[in-house]
Amino acid sequence: MFGFLGDIGSAIMTPLYYAVSAVLVAWHWVFSQVPGLSSGWTWAFSIVGLTVTIRTLLIPLFVKQIKSSRNMQLLQPKIKELQKKYGHDRERLTQEQMKLWKDTGTNPFASCMPLILQMPVFFALFRTIDQAANKGGDGAKGFLSFAQAESLQNATLLGARIADTFLKSDNVETKILTMALVVVMCITQFLTQRQLMAKNMPADAMSGPYAQQQKMLLYVLPVVFAVGGVAFPLGVLIYWTTSNAWTMGQQFYVIRNNPAPGTPAFKAKQERDTKHGKTAAEDPLKEIEEEAPKPPPRQQPKNQPRSQRKKPPSTSPQGKKRPPVKRSPSDPIDPNDPKKGGNT
Repeated sequence: MFGFLGDIGSAIMTPLYYAVSAVLVAWHWVFSQVPGLSSGWTWAFSIVGLTVTIRTLLIPLFVKQIKSSRNMQLLQPKIKELQKKYGHDRERLTQEQMKLWKDTGTNPFASCMPLILQMPVFFALFRTIDQAANKGGDGAKGFLSFAQAESLQNATLLGARIADTFLKSDNVETKILTMALVVVMCITQFLTQRQLMAKNMPADAMSGPYAQQQKMLLYVLPVVFAVGGVAFPLGVLIYWTTSNAWTMGQQFYVIRNNPAPGTPAFKAKQERDTKHGKTAAEDPLKEIEEEAPKPPPRQQPKNQPRSQRKKPPSTSPQGKKRPPVKRSPSDPIDPNDPKKGGNT
């Protein structure tokens, strides 16, 4: 069974080895033409070039992620209405939400796609560098030649071997450089998540289970990267740190120029546009909230004095109304009996 799963994994990863190694080798050839550049810097810049290439190819997906995130913000009033209407029936609520997302072309999972698509590339690069570090030319993957794998195995950057890890190396330079990259990687991850929560999330999203989840990711992810980073080769840390820096810069640009509706960043952009004489865009989320019909206020009963309150009709001791007395014209008038027309 494990052999079968291994064959499936190999069939999936082999094309990625060729794709990653092709880009890596292409950038290595470009930087090899620069005179005076050492082998270590050549491979380091090649990994940075690989990162930039991958993130550039993911820009269309990132744009789709932004659009989906905007749609999710604008759909929040409708989703709240569905929750009030079908809160007692989870299955019906799920069906209605799926129908709403389908009708508006919104994918709630689009925000995870860039990270999910990067993970196979990350593992392919990890295996490419790891195999070259352990086996040299015999561990060449994809388009990486025997000589290039040997060069990658022995390449040094500031005295640290690119293929070494913090745990497996006794070199002081390797430990210092890998630890520095792990710290930078964790800081960029923390700042990216904090920037998103502080500037590009509406007030409603800052409370409840979703906010607690985001706060947990804010502090847990850097710890996960710190623990896992000590086992990554230096070359992989270069890739991941560069990718985090790209994400932080890309997010800063989007938050500043195309913020989500109903967020502090959107209000700040309106103020900047007004200050520079531009027409500030209206907040579509605010317009939706204003258009939503508000329930009429409940009228409280007025306090009335006891004298103005309506008295119930008189009833007999048995709880029945007393019928009026009818008098015939022929009946004699008794002056002492009010029922017979006498004085009252």
